[in-house]
Formats: sequence, C-alpha cells, structure tokens
Amino acid sequence: MNCEVLATCSALGYLEGETYHKEADCLESVKDLIRYLRHEDDARDIRQQLGAGHILQNDLLPIISQHGGDKPLFDACIRLMVNLTQPALLCFGKVPDDPALRHHFLQVTSYLQAYKEAFASEKVFGVLSETLYNLLQLDWEQRQEEDNLLVERILLLVRNVLHVPADPYEEKNVDDDASVHDKLLWAVHMSGFDDLVKFLASAQSEQQWCMHVLEVVSLLFRDQTPEALVSAGHARSTQEKSRDLTELEVLRQKEQAEKRSRTLQRGTRHSRFGGTYVVAGLKAVGNEDVVYHRGIHNFKNYSHDAGKAVRRVHKRHRRARDSEGQRRSALNVRLFLREFCVDFLENCYNHLMYLVKEGLIREQAQQHDETYFLWALSFFMAFNRGNGFRADLVSETMSIRAFHFIERNITNYYEMMLTDRKEATSWSRRMHLALKAYQELLLTVNEMDRSRDDTIRQSSNVIKSNIFYMMEYREIFLTLLRKYDETKQPQSFLRDLVESTHLFLRMLERFCKGRNNLMVQKKKVRKRRNRPQKKSTPETDPEVLEETWKIVSEELRALSAGVTEAVVPFDAASEVSLEDQRSQTVVRVQDALMARLGPEALGLLRAARSVWPEGDVFGPADVEPEDELELLKQILHATLPRESLGDDEDGPEYEEEELESVQVSETDFNFLDFIKRFAQPAIVRPYVLLLKTYSTNSPHTNHCIARMLHRLAVDLKMDALLYQLSVFSAFNRILSDPAAAAYKELGTFAKFVVSRFLVVAARNDKAFIELLFWKNVGTVHEMTEGYVPDPVEALLPLLGATRSRRQVVLQLVHMGLVESAKQLKKVGTGIVLWTEQQEDELEMLYEEFKDSDDVLGNMLRKTTAKRSRARVVDKLLSMGLVSERRQLYKKRSGGSGGPRKTAAKGSGKSSGKSLAGPLLWLQNCLNRTADDREDDCLSQPVPLVPLSEDNEDAMEKRSFKKLLRKLGLRGPANEQETFWRIPERLSPAQLRGAAAALTPGEELPAGGPEPQEEEEEEEEGEVVREVGASSHEQRSEAIRALLLARKRKPPPKETDGRSKQEKPSVKRRRVLDDEDEDEDEDEDMGMFTYCCDLH
Repeated sequence: MNCEVLATCSALGYLEGETYHKEADCLESVKDLIRYLRHEDDARDIRQQLGAGHILQNDLLPIISQHGGDKPLFDACIRLMVNLTQPALLCFGKVPDDPALRHHFLQVTSYLQAYKEAFASEKVFGVLSETLYNLLQLDWEQRQEEDNLLVERILLLVRNVLHVPADPYEEKNVDDDASVHDKLLWAVHMSGFDDLVKFLASAQSEQQWCMHVLEVVSLLFRDQTPEALVSAGHARSTQEKSRDLTELEVLRQKEQAEKRSRTLQRGTRHSRFGGTYVVAGLKAVGNEDVVYHRGIHNFKNYSHDAGKAVRRVHKRHRRARDSEGQRRSALNVRLFLREFCVDFLENCYNHLMYLVKEGLIREQAQQHDETYFLWALSFFMAFNRGNGFRADLVSETMSIRAFHFIERNITNYYEMMLTDRKEATSWSRRMHLALKAYQELLLTVNEMDRSRDDTIRQSSNVIKSNIFYMMEYREIFLTLLRKYDETKQPQSFLRDLVESTHLFLRMLERFCKGRNNLMVQKKKVRKRRNRPQKKSTPETDPEVLEETWKIVSEELRALSAGVTEAVVPFDAASEVSLEDQRSQTVVRVQDALMARLGPEALGLLRAARSVWPEGDVFGPADVEPEDELELLKQILHATLPRESLGDDEDGPEYEEEELESVQVSETDFNFLDFIKRFAQPAIVRPYVLLLKTYSTNSPHTNHCIARMLHRLAVDLKMDALLYQLSVFSAFNRILSDPAAAAYKELGTFAKFVVSRFLVVAARNDKAFIELLFWKNVGTVHEMTEGYVPDPVEALLPLLGATRSRRQVVLQLVHMGLVESAKQLKKVGTGIVLWTEQQEDELEMLYEEFKDSDDVLGNMLRKTTAKRSRARVVDKLLSMGLVSERRQLYKKRSGGSGGPRKTAAKGSGKSSGKSLAGPLLWLQNCLNRTADDREDDCLSQPVPLVPLSEDNEDAMEKRSFKKLLRKLGLRGPANEQETFWRIPERLSPAQLRGAAAALTPGEELPAGGPEPQEEEEEEEEGEVVREVGASSHEQRSEAIRALLLARKRKPPPKETDGRSKQEKPSVKRRRVLDDEDEDEDEDEDMGMFTYCCDLH
C-alpha cells in the first residue's frame, strides 16, 4: 500500500471489540482519502489499496454507526463511501480489452462484492434510514443545501450497493436459499428503508428524487419475476401442477428411450468381435466404400466429421448470449417484495411514472434513464395482471402516448445498434427492454377486453382502434422479425418477439371479425433523386427564331405600356451568388422568349434592370420601348452558355440529393392480406431458428411458432415456403424425439408439411433440389404450379425484330395485363460459364500481352467472348495465371514520351484522372490554412483529414504522398498519429505558393489548340481535364455573350485578329464545394471587367 494512503488510513482510528475509537484528525483523514481518489490512475490504484485494506468494513461503517452525531464526519464518510462503491463499469468506462486492465477491473469488482456483504446489516441500514427520515421531516423552508445533498448521497449509496453483481462462484446458492442480495434486501426491509422509498415515490414535495427512487426500486427487484412474486405465499395452481407433470413426463420418456438404446447396443458377442462392415454407396476419401469397424447398431451415429477438429467460429459470427437466468429468492424476501409491489401500485406507480415520463420527454434525465421507465412499466403491469387485474392502478401508462413512446425508442435503439457497432450488445439489451414493455402493453389491453366493466372494455376498444389504425404500430413486428440478427440479439429477444407477434395477430384477427370493413392508415414513402436536370439546348434555327420574334414582337408592341414587373429575379436568401443569379436571369429571359411568353420575358427584363442597374446589362433606366424590344431580340438570338450536367466527364461533379415524400392515405384493411406480408424467407427464418430449440422452449412458445407456420402453410396455402432442408431437419428431430407426445402440435404440423412435399415431389422432379434454397412467393408458385417461361421472351419472336423487350413490357403495363414492370423483370442466374476454348483463348492472350503496359485492357479488346473486367480478373486468378490483382494494373511510365504523363505544375507525378478531386481538396486546405494563420497570427500543425472516399484512396497512393513531401507537408511521426499535417513552419505566403502550384494549366484560346499544343494537352495529366470550367467562367461567358449580342455591328476581322495575336489566357478557377467559402466580390467584378475588356 502507498505510504501516504497507509498513514492516512491509520489516522482514521481503530476498532476495539465492537467499539470504534476515532482519532482527533479523523475528519481530515477522510477528506484526504477523497482527494486521493480524485487523482487515482487508470488502474484505480487508490481504490484497490483501500479495498485490500478493508477500510469500508473496518473503519467507515463503524464510524457512521457509532459516531453519527458528528454531522461533518458523517457527511464526509457518506461522500467517501459513495465514491468507493461506484460500479466498476463506471470507473473504467467499459470492460477493458487489455489483459492488465481487465485484471484490475475484476479486482475492483471483487472488492465491491465484499462491500455489498458488509452492507447486509440491519444496523447500517438502520442508521441510514434514521438519517434519511430526519431529513425528510424538515420542511422546505428549513432544509439547507447540505441536507438535500445528503439525501441524494444516501440514495446514491444504496443504489451503488444494490447494483453490485453477485458472485456465482462464491455463493453457489440454489433456489429458495438466501443469497447476499437477499440478505441486503432483508436488511432494507427490517430497517424500514423500503417505506421511505415508497414515501419519496408518492410525496408531492419530493418530486426531484423520482429518478433516484426508480433506480433503487428497479435494483430491489433485479433478480425477481412478476410471476414468482404473485405466487409467493399461495398454493400452487392447477396450471402450475400440470406444467410440472408435463416436464416430468418428458424427462421420464427421455430416460426410458436412453435405457432402450443402451439395451440394443449390448451385443451377444464379446466386444472384441464387433465385426467390420463395408458401407456400400458411401464413399471414403480414396473414392472407395467406407469401411466401418464398429458395431452395426451404432452406425446411425456415423459421421465423416467424427474426430475432426471443430472449426472455431469468429467472434463476429457467434450467437449473442442470453443474460443470466432468474433465481428464486428466499420465501420471506419474496413475501415482503410482494407486499411492496401491492403498496407501490396502489400509492406510488401512477404518480412516479408520470414524473419520470415528463422528465424523459423534456430531456431532464441522464442518458439511458428511459430503460428504468421501460423496466418498471413491464414489471409492475405484469404484476398487476397476475394479482387481480385493476386497470386504474396502471392508468398512467395505459395510453396511446405510451405506445408511441415505446415504438419510438425501439426504432432509435435499432438504428443505434446498426451505427454504434462496438456497443451493439448494449443497444440490443435496451431494445429487448422496450420490446417487453410493448408486449406488456398488448397483454394489458387484452386483459382489459375480458373485464366485466363496460367502461374498461370501451377504453380497450379505443386503444385497439388507434394501434390497429396507425401503420407504425401494425408493422413494428414485421420490421423486427425481418431485421433480426442472431449475432447481436439473443434468443430470449426472439422468443419474446414471436410471442408478441402471436398476441398482436390474435388481437387483430378478433378485432376484424366483428367488422365488415376496417379503415387503416397507409403511408407510402417515395424516394427521388434531386439531381440538376440537363438543360436541353434550345432551337437555334434562324428561321424558327425569326418566326418566334415576329409573334412575340407583335404581342409586346400591343402590351408594352401595360407590362409590369411580375417576377422578382433576386433571392436574398439563396446560396447562389449575385453574379450567378444575374446570369441565370438572362437565360430565363431567353427561355421565356423561345416559349413565346413575351409579357413574362419583358416583365423579367424590367425587374432585372431595377435589381442590377450597374453596367446597363439589362438596358439603361430611361430606355425607349423600341430599344427595349431590340434588346430582347438580341437576347433571343444570342448564344448563351448553359450548364450541361452528365455529358462532360471533365466537368465538376454535382451531388445528388435524395428526397423523401410521405403520402398518407386510408385504405380498407384485409387481415389475410396482412398475413401475406409474413410470407417471406426473412421472416420464416427466425421462426425456424427458434423451432430448432423446441425442447427448451415453453409450450406457449412452441404453440406460437406452430400457429404462425400454420397461418402460412394452411391459411395462405404457401406450405412450399417451408420446403427447406433446415426446416425438414428440425421436423425430423421432433418426430424422432422420445418425448414426441409432449410436442403433439408440432409433430402433427410436421407430418402435414412433409406429406404435402411428397405430393409436390411426385410431379416436380426438381423439388429435392429446391430444398437447398429459401424461396419467395414467386418461387413457391413456380415450384407447385410449374415453371413458367418468361412471357416477354415468348412474345418477342412473334412480334418480329422491330420491338425491344422494354417496349413490350411498357405496352403490357399500359394494357393492364400486368400491374407493374417489376413483375416482368428479367432475373439472371449471375453465373458465368467459361468453355474450354474460351479458357485456352484467355491463356493465350495473357501470354501475348503479359509484358505490355495494359495487360487487362489489351486482353479485353481481343477476347471473342465479351466479359466484364471483374469476371476476367476472377477467371485469371482461378486459373492461376496471376497470383494477385495488382499484376493486372495498368503500368504507369514516366518521361516525356509516356502515354500517362501527368503534371501538377512542378509538383511531381500525380495519379491521373482520379486525383483531380484530391488535388482540389488539398489546394483548398492549403488556402484555408493560409487564411487562418493570417487572421489568427498563430501557427500550429493542421491535420489533413480526408472525409471522402476519393481523398482517402489518394492519401494511400505513393505518388500522392511523394507530392505531399515535395510541398513540405509532414507525414505521421509515430504510431499515435494517423493523418498528414501542414507543419507550423510554413508561412501563409509559402502555403499560397504551394496551392498555386496545384492550380491546373492555362486555358486554351477559343479558337482551339494548334496541332502540337493539342498533342501536349493529351499528354497533360488527366487531373487538369477533370477540373473543368468553374462557375466564374460560366458567369463571365454569359455576360460576355449578352454584351456581344447587344453590339449591332461587331467587327469580325478585328476580333479574329485579336484572337490570333493576343490569345489571352484565363486561369482556371478552383471549384469550391458547398461547404467552402464563397468567392470574394472583388474577384467577381474583376471577371466581369475582364469580359468587358474582351468585348
């Protein structure tokens, strides 16, 4: 033990017999221990030293028991004990993966278990109860802040002690035996602390402790079940006796079957003469018949896998384990807990649950506190159902709001289970709690239906009408079954899910029987891509334009005086810059003219003139009507640049935004149609998975499985859904079980399905092959009714070669012969078969081109059987011609004559077309860092964090890393660093110089490149071609075209001469993402001035 800690503990005092003598500086020593705990290391060394020294058992508990009158010392000891009893999971954050830290974690847990055993004393809880009682007697006016803190600390201390897990290896208790937790509960009861908990839960003046009280109550009943508490102190019911007799009968039948098996295995001859047999038809490794060296009576257990090492299952693929089973506490503990439940339901439940629910809705609670609410709802409502159901005792949680709250939490837990994969097990447990609460709500509604009170039955009908009407409540079980994952969700979750689905369907079926038509809500979510539409180039035929202008001008001359500014072309809230909006307005005017909407075009022109009066782009303010018409004519005949998306591969990439629109409507509900939605392999699989454990399932669970499979096989006549090998294997186990009489329902159903399969197999010779696969509805129909060829393929030869498959499908949908084109979707096998000739050809081509720069590309051009690149690569790997895919990559050659020479303006090699985006990203990072260092006058290393997949791939390429080093950037210094960094020594000027070095080359003149320049441009890196024209260029070209159109007689010779002699170069601007900063206004005006100079 640390010397300072040892000295501090010695200064607390000493225990002599039953009397504790405290030292003079005992209070200061306790405060020192609190300070030491505040500064302990990751291994929690101080906590372990105090636990090893038994400070809590030998010093702190005697101090609060014998020196409770010293209030400062008592408060300090309570503070220290709250800290010492904190859960180990809270101290370490999670269960450590490191072996050393895991050892410390287990050590701290063992000390906590020793603390829990020490707290199982009526004397200790008597002191805590008396102190809490005295504090609660004070009115709010008399209570000090220290009093409220002491109340909270006492509740936290009791919560921490109750939270300590049991040690099954040390206790090894059986049911009805008193465990450490039972002793602790008995001490709580004998000290009267449970009565104080009930007072805190029911008192109007103590609402602030509602969450603490709910935590303590949930931990009191941690190892209990509502059914065990309800039956405590009562004689066993007839149902319980019959269930026990059934279990005993199953065990007896299994024992008799084992005896018979052992009797048959005893041969009449000596074991040395067991015999040797040849199994005809069963091949061994050497392609010979198996030689069997044991008794023939054991042959049914023969397997090729005998003696082989069991393959280890990866941790990610292992089934989730159930939590520890429940145990039955001692009878006196169960009786006192039963009385606690009765009092709690009558006096506290509705009030406490209302306060907790309000706190959760207003987000006043801590994270995951809703799990206590879900547990309390399911536990106490289940106890209420078993202990003489009274609806008024649980009225607070029996509402549509409760259904909505639980459904929302289930959805949230499922989403978090998918996103937070490291904590998927914890989210799965929370999801299981929410499911049990939802199940209990349904059971309570079902119990209300049986009530003799008309008011209660009417209330249940109102609740059922709402939950059956809303689509979210109807389809929650469909979603949970379809998304069940056995690696994250335990089998107990699946069991509760199957039972809840059975109950919901039974309630829904009864609800539909007494009604001719039932209207329910239907929601349809439509997803569409909000992509920039490709604007078609308008008709520029001079004759058409003249005819259009003739019609529009006549209309405008008649209405010129009366046209008003009907449209505002400027949107101040838009993210589009002023210059872009001005260019778009010119295009809109031209579009209106071409659509022969003269008044609209004129109104838009006048509105734009008032918004952008500078430069007289839309005409001067005092323009004459004739000049205004002439300006419109020039705009009509002008060739304006329009954004074309999707055609230019070198253009900037635009993000597609996915929009969802929810359409809500009402429709007639049909129960049989709803059951049809369960007829899919994703839902049948979980049922079959649970069916495999039929021997450990409860009779009710097996009944729920059989009822659902009966609905599919008999009600829907889709028994072929169950024609699957794993299902038949489970049926075989059920029918051959010695205790098959106990599973009569499952056995009868298994015989029915197998008999139906034999009927199908008699007329379908592929039925046994179909056993290997799960089947959807379409496959079920084909298997039972016959395989129908593709109707479109049968119609195409009859219609001749003039019709395509798509045309035929659309016509069939138009004629109403099929509902949608999805029904005629052509389904391929996805299998590519290679003939021997094709393999020889592939091998020959590889030998021919294996030394070329582009092996795969040359081979694809020469192959006669056209395959995709992926198929060819896979075939080359399977044939052993190449050992890894990188051997087929296109070789990159450097030098001036290389075909893939790339340049980044003195910055070394880049990787070509795929590095265009990463280069722009790197350029933006350098410029932003330079701006930040100028603004803040500070320099510190800035990491380069690639957020897109392209940027991540580029950061892994050697050529890109070489470029980063040449620019002066620093790579990860050690294993703790992940990203490259912009070092602090680079000044803003150096950063801008590096960014300028990444700017693509100069733009060629409008007249096009000369031959040698064109060749150099092809040899230029494809990075430059990827960047494309920026928004500055489109904006300036639009204004330039408008100004050129306004000039009535442009001198063509002067313009041509200027284009040949001067050849002005416009440096390409970088493309900014939506998240980047907008361009400065000075740059926009500079581009506009430059376009005017060109004119």
